[in-house]
Amino acid sequence: MRHVLRGVVLFLLLVLTTPATAGPASAQDSGRPVVRVGTEGTYPPFSFHDPRTQRLTGYDIEVVEAIADKAGWRLEFVETQWDAVFPALDAGRVDLIANQVSVNDERQAKYGMSDTYTYSRGVVVRRTGDESIKSLADIRGRTTAQSSTSNWAGVARAAGARVEAVEGFAQAAALLAQGRVDAIVNDNIAVLDYLASTGLTAVEIAGDAGQETSEQALAFRAGDQALREQANRALGALKADGTLREISQRYFEADVSVPGGGDADLSQGRGQRGTWEVVGATAWPMFVGLVKVTIPLTALSFAIGLALALFVALARISHYRALSGLARAFISLIRGTPLLLQLFIVFYGLPQLGLTFSPFAAAVVAFSLNVAGYAAEVVRSAILSVPRGQFEAAATIGLDYPRTLRRIVLPQAARTAVPPLSNTLISLLKDTSLGSVVLLTELFRESQLAAAESNEFLALYSFAGLYYWIICVGLSAAQKRLETRLSRYVTP
Repeated sequence: MRHVLRGVVLFLLLVLTTPATAGPASAQDSGRPVVRVGTEGTYPPFSFHDPRTQRLTGYDIEVVEAIADKAGWRLEFVETQWDAVFPALDAGRVDLIANQVSVNDERQAKYGMSDTYTYSRGVVVRRTGDESIKSLADIRGRTTAQSSTSNWAGVARAAGARVEAVEGFAQAAALLAQGRVDAIVNDNIAVLDYLASTGLTAVEIAGDAGQETSEQALAFRAGDQALREQANRALGALKADGTLREISQRYFEADVSVPGGGDADLSQGRGQRGTWEVVGATAWPMFVGLVKVTIPLTALSFAIGLALALFVALARISHYRALSGLARAFISLIRGTPLLLQLFIVFYGLPQLGLTFSPFAAAVVAFSLNVAGYAAEVVRSAILSVPRGQFEAAATIGLDYPRTLRRIVLPQAARTAVPPLSNTLISLLKDTSLGSVVLLTELFRESQLAAAESNEFLALYSFAGLYYWIICVGLSAAQKRLETRLSRYVTP
């Protein structure tokens, strides 16, 4: 059993230390510091992917690129959901946020906010023809769909509305059109762009959300004063030489970089695209996400998790009470908490203890530990299904415990364990869709990016489901072949 204990310790050390990487971005490229920019990539016209080239673009993206040119930065864009972008900033995953961050007292107290580079106003969006909602006052007691941590969610709550949390504006508009919520409060420019690019007629702007102008700025960690000052100097230069006005005019036919710069006009924007055009343009990025992230993440996490599960299972059936107790506690902890929570703890929580993983490594650690927690019980039951007499017979011919396991017990247990472990593998493949919350652009994230820009939820999500289904069918066929191979020498 000492071999088992030593293996458990070594394997845990290997899993927890190998993927560790440095936290803050400090790499240099010809003397230019790397600055990581957190953004959604699903909030047109400020941050989105060009449907023709799949390149990240938008008003905020061009503004921060212009700032980088002036400040001498080399940018690295990190895309994530809005509700995860501030945790990413807090954990040192990004150095600034460029995503129409509204300036308010709470954010100014906690973060370093740059000078304002966008002025806009909020609007109330309703279902077309719903005359019961005409202004912000009319949403009291109603339900609105908002990103839960956005400034507009705070505006809706202050007006007395119940807020239904969503990932972004595209999902909010879909819920409103389907009658699942009563209204949306959001930026007028984002709403105008969405209506113009999707052709959605089921929702409309009811009126302004109050009379105040909303100001947007870049968000930095409070301690990054030098970086914020560089950005402010660059913004001042861009305002002075007319670059900000030029970028704004190109997107909005108005100058939103100053108060009263005119009403934004997005009627001549990106235009609408057909369903098959959208699916065709997204099929390749989804395939790339499948090959580059989804499949490697699944394979590596399952391999590590299965190896760890074997050690945990052996510890679980050990006669050493301390070892068995640790294994029980590990299994209980993994099975008693959500996988999403485990991902957040590994990716956002551990950096506060000085242990920082890259997005892919963090996902591997979380998924591997999750697989180990569930697969350990499968492996344990498979080992216990082997008759006790097999151990006794091995002992009579002089085999020690490790060789008995390797040559006698585990080959027989494998046949019993294959079906449930195959289910674990298939579940893991589908669970990798949670990778987007730790900044991974995998298969499902690619479909989300396209759906937010086009409003083609059914077609794109169905197409993503087709990819998952094809891989699962392949895994099921491999399972059947493996079962047949392991049963070749079994007496009926």
